[in-house]
Amino acid sequence: MNASRHRSMLLAVTGTALALSLTACQDASGTKSSSKAAPSAPAASSPAATGTSGVTDATGSAGSTGSKASAGSTDTSAGSSGTTGKQAAASTPVCTAADVRVTAARQDGPPYTHIVLTAKNTTRHSCRLTGFPHIQFVESHKQDVAAVAKSKPTAPVVLTAGAPAYALVKLSNGGVDENNEPVSAFSVMLEGDSEVITVAAPGSEGIAVDPEKALTGYWTPELRNGADDF
Repeated sequence: MNASRHRSMLLAVTGTALALSLTACQDASGTKSSSKAAPSAPAASSPAATGTSGVTDATGSAGSTGSKASAGSTDTSAGSSGTTGKQAAASTPVCTAADVRVTAARQDGPPYTHIVLTAKNTTRHSCRLTGFPHIQFVESHKQDVAAVAKSKPTAPVVLTAGAPAYALVKLSNGGVDENNEPVSAFSVMLEGDSEVITVAAPGSEGIAVDPEKALTGYWTPELRNGADDF
C-alpha cells in the first residue's frame, strides 16, 4: 500500500515537471518568433513612412536613373545643337577653282579705288570658302595683296549651290601722285587650292592699281554696310 502510494506520488511529480518543461519550451519558442517578426515590420513600413523612394531618387538609384538619363540626353542634344553648324562646316569640302566663278565689279564712282570680287558656287553641292582671295595684279609685283584682318567673318563661309560670297578689294588711294599701273586682268587663287583663276578687270579700259597700296578683305556672305571699308 505504501509502495503503491509512493509510486503514484512519484508519477505525479514527474508529470508536473514535464508539464513545466513543455510550458517553458513553448514560451521560449514564442519569444524567438516574435523577436524575428519585429524587424520585418519596420522594413515593410519603411518606404511609406520615411520617404525612402524620395531618397532613392535623390541618390540616383532606380527611381532617379531615368531622370538623370533624360537630363543627360537633353544636355547632349543641347551641346550638339550648339556645335552642329561648326561640325557641318568642317565636314564641307573646301571650294576650289573648279567649284566657283570669280568676277570683278567696280564699287562706287570715280576715282575708282575699290572693286568687289564675287565668287559664285557653280556646282550642285556645297563648298566652304576659307580665308581671303590671294590676288596678284601685276607681273612685276609677285607678292599677294595684303588682307585686312577686321573684315574676317566670325563664322565659316559655306556656299550652297548657286550661292555667292564677296570680297572688297582696294586698288589705290585715288591720288594723282601714286604709282598706278593699268590692269586689264589679274590672278586670283583660293585658299587651299593651287589653281590660278584669271579674272577680267571691270570697265573697257581696265583698272588702275598701286600694288603698294592695294588691300583685300576676307570672303564674306555679304558686303556688310561699311564694316569692310578700308
